[in-house]
Amino acid sequence: MTQTPDPKAQQINIELGEKEAEGIYSNLAIITHSPAEFILDFTRVVPGAPKAKVHARIITTPQHAKMLLRALQENVDKFESKFGEIKVEGPVQPQFGFANVNKGEKIN
Repeated sequence: MTQTPDPKAQQINIELGEKEAEGIYSNLAIITHSPAEFILDFTRVVPGAPKAKVHARIITTPQHAKMLLRALQENVDKFESKFGEIKVEGPVQPQFGFANVNKGEKIN
């Protein structure tokens, strides 16, 4: 009988390059999906500018998207328990924030 390795026992060394360590600021994320994948496009909208450029695109599986959702919720909960509730006041302006878009739908 073979033993299944304990996934918690495995360690992964993650390398963070200098450029990636600087990070990318984003105030707009556009999320699209198909049956096979989720696509997250991160952009930065500047008031008065007619266009916004996608600075990063993440393509992942639906399973990993759900795991990301859970991880984000867990971290927001930890943040709020330490620093207080994160307030999102009023309706989000359509040109800022996060958007759900069906694959193939045009974004203005």
